[in-house]
Amino acid sequence: MTILQTKAIIALGGNLPLGEMTSSQVLEAAIQDLILLLGEACQTSRLFQTPCFPVGAGPDYINAVLTVETALSAKALLAHLHEVEQKYARQRDQRWGMRTLDLDLIALGETVLPDLDGYQAWRDLPLEQQMSETPAELILPHPRVQDRAFVLVPLCDIWPGWCHPILGKTAAELCAALPKSDLEAVQPL
Repeated sequence: MTILQTKAIIALGGNLPLGEMTSSQVLEAAIQDLILLLGEACQTSRLFQTPCFPVGAGPDYINAVLTVETALSAKALLAHLHEVEQKYARQRDQRWGMRTLDLDLIALGETVLPDLDGYQAWRDLPLEQQMSETPAELILPHPRVQDRAFVLVPLCDIWPGWCHPILGKTAAELCAALPKSDLEAVQPL
C-alpha cells in the first residue's frame, strides 16, 4: 500500500525572545523540532529579518520557510504546528501581535480549504477586518501569501517554482509582483 505524500509549506516567524534565547535561536530550535516531528524530508530557507507590521508595533521579526513531504491531513499538521508553538510559549492574545514563535501552514499541495468560495472571501477581506477577525476554520492556501514578502522571499530561497493552486503563479512570480520596498525590507541574516 502506497501512502500519498503531499508537500506542505510552513512559514516561521517570531520577534520576542524566550528566556535567554533570541528570536533567531527560537526559530532554529523550532526548525529542529519540526524536522524531528515531521521527518528528514524537510527543506529550510535561510533566516531573514523583516520589519514588524504595523510599522513601529514592536521589534523586527525573524522569518523562515520550511517545506516537508507529509501524509498528514491539514488539520493534523496544524495540530502539530500548534504543539511546537506551545513549546515555545506562543500566546494568542492579539491577532498579528508580537510573539515568540508563529507557525503558519501556508499550503498543502493543491488543497483549497474550506472551499474556493470560503478561500476567496478571506482573501478579499478588507485589511481592517483581517487585523481583527480570525477564521473559525483553516484557510488554504493562506489567503495573504501573495501579499507577504516575509513569506515569499524565504520561499523563493528554497522553492521559487511553487505554484499557487488558485492564482496559478509561481512563488517567484508572486514575489516579483510585490513592491520593491517590501522586498528590500526582507534581509537575510
